[in-house]
Amino acid sequence: MKKINSRKIRLSTITIIAISVAVISAVLLCVTPFLNVYTGTVRNDAAVALEQSVSQTRLSVQNFVDGMKERLINICDEISDSGDLEKVGERLSVAVRLEGSIESICVYDRGGRLLVCSSNGRELKGSGVNLSYDPELFAASEDFAISLPHVQTLFREYYPWVVTIVHREENSPLGPEVYVAIDFSFADIAEYVDNVGVGIHGYCYIIDNEGNIVYHPRQQMIFSGLIEEGYTDIMQGEDRISFDGNVIRAVSSLDDSGWRVVGVSYLDELTSTRDAQINRVTVTTLICCTAVAVLIGVIFSQIVSKPVLSLVDSMEKFESQGDNFRYSPPVNHIAELQTLSDSFGHMAWMVRALMDKIRGEEITLRKTELKALQAQINPHFLYNTLDSIQWMCERGNTESAINMVSALGRLFRISISRGHELIPIRDELKHAESYLIIQKYRYSDRFSYRFDVDESLGDCLCNKITLQPLVENAIYHGIEPLIDEGEIIISVKSDGGDILMKVEDNGVGMTAEQCESLLKKERSDSSGIGIKNVNDRIRIYFGEGYGVTVDSELDRGTTITVRIPNMTKEPENEV
Repeated sequence: MKKINSRKIRLSTITIIAISVAVISAVLLCVTPFLNVYTGTVRNDAAVALEQSVSQTRLSVQNFVDGMKERLINICDEISDSGDLEKVGERLSVAVRLEGSIESICVYDRGGRLLVCSSNGRELKGSGVNLSYDPELFAASEDFAISLPHVQTLFREYYPWVVTIVHREENSPLGPEVYVAIDFSFADIAEYVDNVGVGIHGYCYIIDNEGNIVYHPRQQMIFSGLIEEGYTDIMQGEDRISFDGNVIRAVSSLDDSGWRVVGVSYLDELTSTRDAQINRVTVTTLICCTAVAVLIGVIFSQIVSKPVLSLVDSMEKFESQGDNFRYSPPVNHIAELQTLSDSFGHMAWMVRALMDKIRGEEITLRKTELKALQAQINPHFLYNTLDSIQWMCERGNTESAINMVSALGRLFRISISRGHELIPIRDELKHAESYLIIQKYRYSDRFSYRFDVDESLGDCLCNKITLQPLVENAIYHGIEPLIDEGEIIISVKSDGGDILMKVEDNGVGMTAEQCESLLKKERSDSSGIGIKNVNDRIRIYFGEGYGVTVDSELDRGTTITVRIPNMTKEPENEV
């Protein structure tokens, strides 16, 4: 009996696992709603905290922008009250000195020519690009317009980071249409945004409605392509809070400036401490529940599993010992297990009886199969031999016919072998040689043959009538179609613990498909019966590891090899 599965799980283990799973599942069913509520609360708290930080940042930036607007309006009023460029320049110089956040105040005409520019005593460049002047921005400054932060390039050896706010003034004393622009230092607002903290890695940044970064704490890394900021979906639309996995974003827009403050925080940072506490409580609860479940499982296994394990052990012994196993059902207080034990005892008795019956039937069947195969070979060979003798008689060659009949008698005397299936290899070689003598008479020396035999193997046993069908195949299907003289070589050699008997010819050969079909032809086929039956007899007697193999090549010849075990005594259960 073969084992269906070598991996086994004990009933006690299944019991403990089942109870543990049930208890843990119950705990999880209770904990899961709490965790869901807890997670939602944490998300809401994190969103509220981020929204408050963004609102405070927006308020600070809004105050900065409103302050710039107010100073710009005051400067425009002072320019309107002045009569000429000299007075305008004086007033602008005073304003720059009084306001530390103002880097410069400039007035441009419609064509962008600088009419007057005041700073804190710095020297203007004679030429070069003025990054504070943007024609498109200035043209849209009927009320006022604010530029993105940039480097101021008006003065020699001084390059502060500024933001420009501009207003178009019509009917000014300096011309029918002029632009008043103030460059404010952006360092203070940048420092404030840098210091906004939302968790450990949270931050705020400012963008405009076009998606341009006004200020970002990591803008150098963004411009370098090292990181990306997913703000494309928040450039337009209403202020809101959004969740993207672990990331929370809050957006708050400034009034009239087109700037938007965006705050970013990470949920895991805000919840890590509380999550650790919840995890500790959950793990402790699960451990306690598992311990209780294991204890219950152990108690249950002592009551139910122990008798079952005893029965399983008896089944394993029965599986390994077979018909030598004897089983007496023990007394069990559980009715179902007692019934199962009694049924197994009855089954073991029936299996032993069936094994004895099958063993006897198997021996009888093997005897019948071998006799049928032997009977199949004899008529086939006798027909071919008598056909050869008839041919000799028709030619009037009575002496050769007499020799053929004599060889046929020797051949059948060896094939009978007193009813034994196994005969010495020496006798089997004589049997094959008698057949070759008969066939040489018939074919008038159209082929030659020789033996290459290890004489030490002569007393070893083989199935009788093994070589003759192979020689017959070599003559009829290999040598007979040849025009030239053929040659047959019969060899017997040792191969490890086996013996190889080969019949080689230099005939026309066969294809791979013909070689394969040679061992598959049934009784109804017109040729090749002998080789298949030789193979069947060897395998029935010695097992699947032995038998006949065919190796052939067209126009080169065929080699048929028989592998049998090296043995000098017949097995005790000879069939």
